Amino acid sequence: MRIAALLSIALALLGSSRCVQAAELRIDLGHGATRWSTATLLARPDARTITVLGDVAFKRTRHYRAVPLANLLPGIGAGDHLQFVATDGFVAEIPATLILNRSGSVAWLAIEDPARPWPTLPGGHGHAGPFYVVWTQPRVTGVGPEQWPYQLARIRRADSVAARFPAILPDPATPADSAVRRGLAVFQRTCFACHTLNGVGDARLGPDLNIPHNPTEYLRADLLRGYIRNPQSLRRWPQAKMPGFDTRALSDADLDDLLAYLRHMAGRKVAPGGDP
Repeated sequence: MRIAALLSIALALLGSSRCVQAAELRIDLGHGATRWSTATLLARPDARTITVLGDVAFKRTRHYRAVPLANLLPGIGAGDHLQFVATDGFVAEIPATLILNRSGSVAWLAIEDPARPWPTLPGGHGHAGPFYVVWTQPRVTGVGPEQWPYQLARIRRADSVAARFPAILPDPATPADSAVRRGLAVFQRTCFACHTLNGVGDARLGPDLNIPHNPTEYLRADLLRGYIRNPQSLRRWPQAKMPGFDTRALSDADLDDLLAYLRHMAGRKVAPGGDP
């Protein structure tokens, strides 16, 4: 019995250990890709230790060895658009103007040191390394939780989401100041990082939100609102990856606009030929 107990403890310790390997981040801004290794990033003269309050992934204060993200993106302009691709299928779309701003919220690339690996994410959601975009003072410029991509593998400059994926756009006759148009912006910021819509998008983490059925077609409005706020309120599934969006991450007004957009797009499903 004692041998069996010792064997169980050894196996548990072995299962909980994690060997972190040096990694590589690829950055492509349109003039040839640059590859940054873990060691090279940690050795940069602008690398420093920062403190992040209320870290989105770890849900607590964290300390990281990090580099100002803007320093790794030479030549980008305020009108540029950047895409952050993670190994788990998450794809964050972040306007360059948010990253270039250094007077309020500041974006950092946190680098996991193989000699000091980060802890496992809470809730059994794996690991955040090897690279993670974190923010100091995120609320100053309204940085949302979907703009903290971890397990980062690639950054690239890209055309705007609307230019790349016209199938997510509302009817052209929709007024510019409508809830539907505002909801499109909310969708791009909070949903498009994990989901596709009408079969288009680069994310591969969640299901499509319009085909074959839009969630507004099979969930009552109150249940859908509750699900977005807290996915566990609809289906108890501890392993689910979708986070809840509280009122700090998604205001009631933004949620209203998002649902208006989804209801509108339920009538604009993509036909087999590819046209709405």
